[in-house]
Amino acid sequence: METSKVYIIHENLEWTQHLVNWLEHYEIPYELWDLSSGYLNLQEEPPKGIFYNRMSASSHTRNHRYAPEYTEQVISWLEFHNRKVINSIDAINFEVSKVKQYLKLNEVGITTPKTIAVLGSKNIIEAARKLNIYPLITKHNRAGKGLGVKLFNNEEELNNYVTGPLFEPSIDGITLLQEYVKPKDGRIRRSEFINQKFLYTVSIDSSDGFQLCPADECNIGSRSEQLETSNKFEITDPLPLERQNMFEKFLNSAKIDVAAIEWIESENGKIYVYDVNTNTNYNPEAEKRANLFAHEHLALYLQDLLKTL
Repeated sequence: METSKVYIIHENLEWTQHLVNWLEHYEIPYELWDLSSGYLNLQEEPPKGIFYNRMSASSHTRNHRYAPEYTEQVISWLEFHNRKVINSIDAINFEVSKVKQYLKLNEVGITTPKTIAVLGSKNIIEAARKLNIYPLITKHNRAGKGLGVKLFNNEEELNNYVTGPLFEPSIDGITLLQEYVKPKDGRIRRSEFINQKFLYTVSIDSSDGFQLCPADECNIGSRSEQLETSNKFEITDPLPLERQNMFEKFLNSAKIDVAAIEWIESENGKIYVYDVNTNTNYNPEAEKRANLFAHEHLALYLQDLLKTL
């Protein structure tokens, strides 16, 4: 008889290894499905098990340009055969489009920064005049790791960037122009959810820029530089209940099971959500200090789902 397993859909083992360690610790049967390339036989049935989608919007930065598109086809096949998929097609759609994220967040009453989506670099200055807010930031509609996020204080700075050699187009061609929301304490927050339930919030020092991937694999350089980076992340007190309920309502409406919601409290106390990460990573140094390990909770959640098969 076929043994049911947890099947982890991914394109980057470095971001998956921590979960693998916990699966092995609890002796949970698993198999890795690397969908950075491959083939799909539509005449075959998928194996029995739980399928956890960890596909990332930043896959193109690892030369896996079409991995999310291919993953969407694989998940369609899995769901055709009534397999249980954690972070299914809806999660992929939100992972690769901040525009879709913002519209869904607004639908449930969550405030996002004022944003204009622009196709074609020649339209960016005109769009910025429509937005008419400085400072503003640019970001990629499909990104990950803070790619393409830059701050501009006036139109001259923005124009020099857009018309210069350093301009970075989004992989989907869509650049977002967004009002810059200054955090009142210089820190942004990333609230983690597993099974659409709140686990913890990590507070992140944003004073050195926007590329704030929490995974240890994102930290390069010497050990002292890595330690300095990891110390930017600190697990903090729980969310206020009203905000927690609102975020969980969003995840339920968006059909996202596992995610991080990134938000800012502005200088006037208003809360803005600016990103939803469905391929969420965790900072191991911050977790070690707090003795709270999200990948452990995730492994046990997948184990509980296996027991229902």
